[in-house]
Amino acid sequence: MPTYVVKFSNLKLSKSQKDELAKGITDVHSKVTGANTFFAQVYYEKCESGDHYMGGKINNGSEIFLYGRIRSGRSNETKNELLTKLRDIIKKKLNLNTDNIWVYLIDLPPNQMIEYGQILPNSGEEKEWFENLPDKLRKRLQSME
Repeated sequence: MPTYVVKFSNLKLSKSQKDELAKGITDVHSKVTGANTFFAQVYYEKCESGDHYMGGKINNGSEIFLYGRIRSGRSNETKNELLTKLRDIIKKKLNLNTDNIWVYLIDLPPNQMIEYGQILPNSGEEKEWFENLPDKLRKRLQSME
């Protein structure tokens, strides 16, 4: 956790842009929340032409939506910082106007999520969680940092 879904319409994103944006989202999340980078997942969904409506009409503008499913328990200040820095990294990496960028954070209780086969820790308890993982999994996650 977190899982970030990048949905976009009327945009073409190159492999390089996707790579840079995924790294940027991961870095922002880690720096703002203190969570390890191996928790962050980013995947992309392209909206086909003619499938995106705004105000009941087909949208022809270039829009990007970032949905971040994150562990609950963080302060409003942390979430506000996360929101604005995620918006800013999208703007920087994709050269979009801020009014074409939408960012949503969705809080999920950690005890209702399993990643890497393990129930996730509360925010701030990552170190203890990590130390109690099986050796093979710990090594796998360390290789992702």
